[in-house]
Amino acid sequence: MHFIICIFGVLAWINIQAQSNLTKTIQHDGMTREYKIYIPASYVNGNPVPLVFNLHGYTSNMTQQEVYGDFRPIADTANFIIVHPNGTFDNSGNRWWNAYGLAAPDDVDFISKLIDSVSADYSIDPERIYSTGMSNGGFMSFELACTLGNRIAAVASVTGTMPAGSFSGCNAPKPTPIMQIHGTADPTVPYNGSASLESVPAVVGYWVGQTNSNTTPTVINVPDTDPNDGCTAEHYIYPGGDQNSSVEHFKIINGGHTWPGAPVNIGTTNHDIDASVEIWRFFSKYRLNELLSVEESDKPADELKVYPNPSEGQLNLYFSQGSGSYEIIDALGRIVLSADIVSTQNTVFLKDKGVYFLRYNSGSETKTVKFIVH
Repeated sequence: MHFIICIFGVLAWINIQAQSNLTKTIQHDGMTREYKIYIPASYVNGNPVPLVFNLHGYTSNMTQQEVYGDFRPIADTANFIIVHPNGTFDNSGNRWWNAYGLAAPDDVDFISKLIDSVSADYSIDPERIYSTGMSNGGFMSFELACTLGNRIAAVASVTGTMPAGSFSGCNAPKPTPIMQIHGTADPTVPYNGSASLESVPAVVGYWVGQTNSNTTPTVINVPDTDPNDGCTAEHYIYPGGDQNSSVEHFKIINGGHTWPGAPVNIGTTNHDIDASVEIWRFFSKYRLNELLSVEESDKPADELKVYPNPSEGQLNLYFSQGSGSYEIIDALGRIVLSADIVSTQNTVFLKDKGVYFLRYNSGSETKTVKFIVH
């Protein structure tokens, strides 16, 4: 009986650990750096998952950013780990990120070491590490794209930009998918820039050039679902970049220095979009060394077929090789089914209607096909 109770206790402990929100520390450059890490209940040790860094703004902290720019409900369904680190204190006693090329603190190396530390404790997919942030956290995410692009697959900034003159010093090692979300009435980080800050159009234009994306965007007027929020949104999409990278920009007309969809309104906050949902939708399309956007790879290949398409829920999957693995991903980037391939012919059932993507991993390459369930 004692043995059974012990086993039950161990299983209970494992279950508690499977969904947790922990505060941890790491030593870096002689300092104790603190961070919060959120592990969803769907996480299983041994099955690699994406990692999202969510960086706070100037004067803020990891706990405030976790609540204000909340990704936790999305992580619960899409199965990724979130890290909210704390920046260091400046001479005024405010937390900040060194996205300005100063000698110290070396926050780029700190994030790199934090990736190593988290990857040692948890099963992280090294091809799916992303960074986003609010204001100064957005600045820092751009800095990571420039200096740590060999580890960061894609970046999103909310109300952040880049220091004036920093384009020439940005040496991103690959085409880096970028999303920029910014209000035109932002009083803190002006949309049109300043003597010390690049304008948002200039930043978007820089990354369009860096990725070699189409210079003429597709422009979508976001439905004004909340006419009382004092602002509207326009969505600019620059597709066709190298290795299927892209740049996206949400221009919040009359929006302030705020996170769209935030649970609290601090200034004019847009509620026609949810920044966290849009950022994950964008991130979920990209892997570090396989910048293959599932939205742009829907032509069937001989190696991979799905039929009937559209279907009523029963799908036949054909693979040219009876080995490798596959994933079925919904339109929000959530993996709804994954399995190893043991036969060239497979049958699956999906009960929910919608657009899906079948991603086939043969070991040497990845192919993706879009299909629809009516």
